[in-house]
Amino acid sequence: MIATLQSATLVGLSAVPVRIECEAGLGLPGFSLVGLPDGAVRESRDRVLSALRNSGFSVPNRRIVVNLAPGDLRKEGTGFDLPVALGVLLASDQCTILDEEASRVFLGELGLDGQVRPVRGCLAMAMGLRENGLTRLVVPSDNFAEASLVPGMEVVGVANLEEAVRLAQTGTAPPPPPARPHISVLSSPPDFADVRGQESAKRALSIAAVGGHNVLMWGPPGSGKTLLARRLPGILPPLLGEEALSATRIHSVAGLLEPGTGLLSERPFRSPHHSSSMVSLVGGGTIPRPGEVSLAHHGILFLDEIAEFPRHVLESLRQPLEDGEVSISRAQQATRFPCRCLVVAAMNPCPCGHLGSRLRSCTCASHEIERYRNRLSGPLLDRFDLHLEIPSILPEDLEVAPRAELDTATLVARTCRARKFSQERQGNLLNGQLGGLALRENCDLEPSSKAFLVQASRKLALSARAHERVLRVARSIADLDTQARVTEAHLAEALAFRATDPQTRSF
Repeated sequence: MIATLQSATLVGLSAVPVRIECEAGLGLPGFSLVGLPDGAVRESRDRVLSALRNSGFSVPNRRIVVNLAPGDLRKEGTGFDLPVALGVLLASDQCTILDEEASRVFLGELGLDGQVRPVRGCLAMAMGLRENGLTRLVVPSDNFAEASLVPGMEVVGVANLEEAVRLAQTGTAPPPPPARPHISVLSSPPDFADVRGQESAKRALSIAAVGGHNVLMWGPPGSGKTLLARRLPGILPPLLGEEALSATRIHSVAGLLEPGTGLLSERPFRSPHHSSSMVSLVGGGTIPRPGEVSLAHHGILFLDEIAEFPRHVLESLRQPLEDGEVSISRAQQATRFPCRCLVVAAMNPCPCGHLGSRLRSCTCASHEIERYRNRLSGPLLDRFDLHLEIPSILPEDLEVAPRAELDTATLVARTCRARKFSQERQGNLLNGQLGGLALRENCDLEPSSKAFLVQASRKLALSARAHERVLRVARSIADLDTQARVTEAHLAEALAFRATDPQTRSF
C-alpha cells in the first residue's frame, strides 16, 4: 500500500510543497529515503522508528520506501519526521486518515519518545503555503504561536505523535497551547540621557531615525560612539503590523525565535564582530540562509570598528545597502532576502585612535593613517547619509547634567511625530528610500535653494548618489521640524553631515 501526505520545505523565505509518498511492501526489511534528502532528513529514519516503538506502535517488518517529491529539489531540515511517521503508519495499516485530514500539511521533528519538537522557519512556511493555496497546517505545539500569525491559515498544534494520529483518524484537534508572552530582552532600555555631551550627535541620530538614514561615526576611543549606537533603537517607532511580521519571518527562517513566542516586539539590533565572514554578514551558504544584514531588517545593523572588517566583506554590503535586499544566486535557484535596515558604523580616526583627540596625542605615521582610512572605499562611504565626527569628552564635561530634552522619551516622541508627518505626505515610504521622481516631488525646492544645493555639491565634489542622499536627509530634517517645504537651512544642515569625511579629514 502507498500512503500519501503533504509537507513543505523552505527555499529562502518561500515554502515549496513536498509530497510524502510511503510504501510498505514485500522484500527484506529496510527503510529507504529518496528525493534528494540532506543529512538531517536521512537521519529521520532512526528518529521515526524509535518514535513509533516508544509511542505504542510497531515497526513494520517490511521494506519501507519513502519518496519526497519533487525528486529534483534538495530537502533539508527535520520537519519531515512527523509526516514520514504518519506515512509509515498508514502504509502498514496501523491507522487510517480521513479524506478531509489528508489535505493538511504536516510539519514537525520527532524525538525518540514520540514528542513533536519545533522546527525552524514555521512562520515563513505558513506564509508560503498560503500563497500556494494550502491553508490547513499541522505544526509542533511550540510553533503554534508563530504559525497562527498568518491570516487565513487553519493551524493545529500537536505535542506528540499520538495527538497527530488521533487528528488524522478522527479529525479531533487538541486544544491550542496557551500563549506565551514575549519577554523583552531590554526590560530597561538604555537612555540617551546616560550619554554626556554629544548633543550634535544626538540630533543627527534623531534625523537618521526619522528617515532611516545610514550613519558613519568616527572619533577617539571612549568618545561615546558605541553608547550612542546602542541607544538608537530606543528612539525608533514601535515594531508593528507588516514590519513586525516581515522581521519575524526572517528570524523564523534563521531559527532565532524562542519556542512559543509570536511576533517580535522589539526592533532587531544586530552587532556582528569584525571577524565575521561575508556569508555570515550578507547571507549565503550551500542552502542560502539570511545573514546579519537581513536579520536586522526593519531594525539596526551596528558595525563597530568597521575599519577592522575585511575589505571584501564590507564591499559585499554595497548592493544590499542600495537595493534593500540581498540576492543570492546558486546553480539551481536564486534567493532574495530583504534587508531594509538602518546601518550604523563606528571607527577610530587612525590606528592608535587618538588623532584629533583633546586628551592624548596621535603616534601614527601619515602613511599608516592613510592606509587605515582607505580600508573604506569611496563607493561604500557614499552609501552613508550622515558622517559624524564624535569628539572626545573632557573630564569636566562628565560632571555636566544632561539636557532633559535630549533623553530617549523626548527623542522618540519627536521621531514618531516626524514619521507621522511624512506618512501623511508619502505613505509608509521612508525618506531614506525615496528616489527619482518621488524624491523630486517630496523635496520641491525653491529656485534659490536649488542653486544653493548645486553650488555646494560642486564645491564638496559630491557624486550623484551623494547629491540625492543630501536631499533625503534635508527632507527628514524638515519633517523633524514639521515643515512641508525643504529650505536652504535644511539643506545646509544636511550638507554639514557630508562636509566631514574620514578619508579627507585633516584634523
